[in-house]
Amino acid sequence: SLTSLVGNRYLQHYRSQASREFIRTLANHLPAQVLGFIPGRVGRSTHPNAVQKLADQFGVSRTLVRQALYRLSQNRLIKIEPARGAFVASPTADEARQVFEVRRMLEAGMVRSFVQHAKASDIKTLQTHMAQEKLAVQEGDVPGRTELLGDFHVCMAQLMHNDVLAQLLSDLISRSALITLMYQSSTAAAHSHEEHEAIVRAIKARDANAAAVLLDAHLCHVEDALNLSQYHSVTP
Repeated sequence: SLTSLVGNRYLQHYRSQASREFIRTLANHLPAQVLGFIPGRVGRSTHPNAVQKLADQFGVSRTLVRQALYRLSQNRLIKIEPARGAFVASPTADEARQVFEVRRMLEAGMVRSFVQHAKASDIKTLQTHMAQEKLAVQEGDVPGRTELLGDFHVCMAQLMHNDVLAQLLSDLISRSALITLMYQSSTAAAHSHEEHEAIVRAIKARDANAAAVLLDAHLCHVEDALNLSQYHSVTP
């Protein structure tokens, strides 16, 4: 979703509602766009034709597309090079490890707090999300499953009505989205979904310690399943 890709603080600079809505929409669809921009896992420039294609697809001007791409570059999802265009970012192995390390620290406290304060309706929301995840994994929907697997974590923060936490987590997940899109296998994605289900069961049982342990192990498993030796700087 957009919140898993672009922090709201970046949107505050836009005066018009149309601009804000477009950036939300573009970021919401970024995983699918990224797959289209990565033939053989190598970034491709968003040259003028690509910018025009995005403008046509969303019914906005090329100027607004460029503004949105700039904002996405602030989240390190794309890299903009003067006179060359915008390229899909290529995270380094160190960046990937650091993202997951910070996520483990942040989410351990989050899930403990969520267990203490979650209402029955909140748990029901997570269970509905689980059903959507399962369908995306079963259908081999790579962009969809990546988005939903990431949204699971943001969903808890949103259900806690903690905007600051949701924005911080959104930024971290946006930076890990490219990593999982490019390097997570179908088997690993299915395993992530199963681990999410176990976390939700612990939450439903009001077992904060078990939920925190399961979440930490889950993030470790996701990181371990990535072949970080494949990461390299891409020269477009």
